[in-house]
Amino acid sequence: MARKPMTKAQREAALKSVGVKPKKIRKKRKMTAEQKAAAAARLAKARANKGPAKNSQIAENVRNLPEDNPLSMKKVRSWIKENKELLTAIKVFKDSKDSKERSKYQQVETYVANLEAYLRNGVYLDNYYGSQMQHKIQHRVVVMAYYPDGTPKRTVGWYYPDCGLYTKEMADEDNARA
Repeated sequence: MARKPMTKAQREAALKSVGVKPKKIRKKRKMTAEQKAAAAARLAKARANKGPAKNSQIAENVRNLPEDNPLSMKKVRSWIKENKELLTAIKVFKDSKDSKERSKYQQVETYVANLEAYLRNGVYLDNYYGSQMQHKIQHRVVVMAYYPDGTPKRTVGWYYPDCGLYTKEMADEDNARA
């Protein structure tokens, strides 16, 4: 048998007996046309005085990059947005039985976390960049390392100050000499 619905008075009496005060609903303030115009002018003035966004949550070295830089703040934010949308689209991959699908979800999730960390602290943690991770990061050697005999230690794919990009052909030449 269904219960009879409570009336408004019964509901208020029940809440009062428990000790709960009902919320008072504020009525919307009615403004005249002059008051609306004055409020709009005050709001416009406040917005003008506010100035541009400071982006204080973003690392300073990222904030100061020009917009045409591949790792600029604007581009990274758009990559984060795209990849978060992709994450929601492939959310079913998270608990998939197929390891490739799980791996894809985890890869995108980690990429988004790394991009957000880059904006916070200015250190890029990933080996790829771009909206779909389509570009590879180019590593650059700042301080050379040497073997005991004085020959420099080198890794294929890294940029060196003395010879530029160290390629596989250069490595084959160096190994043939040794």
